[in-house]
Amino acid sequence: MAHWAEIDDNNLVLRVLVGSNDEPDEGYQWLIDNLGGTWIKTSYNKSIRKNFAGIGYTYDAERDAFIPPKPYNSWVLDEDTCQWEAPVPRPDALKNVPVKWDENTLSWKELITN
Repeated sequence: MAHWAEIDDNNLVLRVLVGSNDEPDEGYQWLIDNLGGTWIKTSYNKSIRKNFAGIGYTYDAERDAFIPPKPYNSWVLDEDTCQWEAPVPRPDALKNVPVKWDENTLSWKELITN
């Protein structure tokens, strides 16, 4: 099976569909013939285009990668993985506890769970 992401004119992923791939480009041709649009192949095991596409992701043709939405303004893109990273690494002391990013203080906060 092959997975295909439909992108709009701004390279934003609109949907991801699975299709046959018994013959080269068979699934792609079906999408074009039946749905139209612009389709880019994606892979759930990240063997192509860095990340599996998802709704709201952006396809970056220069990097040939699907990039997830930026979670916080302060986060920066890792050029190798095309994943967003916090400007401050998660502290080792919080490695095994649930945490969340606090954009106001630019730090990791432990989640209090009961």
